[in-house]
Amino acid sequence: MRIFVDANLLFSAAKSDGAIRQLLQLLRRAGHKVVVDGYVLEEARRNLAHKFPAGVQVLEALVPTLELGGTHPDNLALVSKLALPDKDKPVLLAAIAAHCQALVTGDQTHFGPLFGQRVGGVDIHSPRTLAEQILAGPRTRK
Repeated sequence: MRIFVDANLLFSAAKSDGAIRQLLQLLRRAGHKVVVDGYVLEEARRNLAHKFPAGVQVLEALVPTLELGGTHPDNLALVSKLALPDKDKPVLLAAIAAHCQALVTGDQTHFGPLFGQRVGGVDIHSPRTLAEQILAGPRTRK
């Protein structure tokens, strides 16, 4: 599966060796492609440089493990009716353009209302729902 990762997850993965970095590692080990584009990569770099400069080096070490998608298309009509800020629309468009099946973001404020929905063929997840649905697999009841 191709999974697009938002800048806030890249930031978290670079800032600490916690749950998000482990999630990215588990996804790759399970054979999933973790995809970003220049837009989210630059946002993560910029935020790390400003808020946690030591994380920039960690991010740069993560980059070779990621698939870099092309720049997002200018087809804002596809997401124009969604209640997303203009800064977040390119993220969703990039996931669609990169033919990803999922977009994972920690942005509950803007993407939260879309969690669990499919837009343009992309399922939108929080890190938790992605881990539960993709890594844990179907659960059986006892």
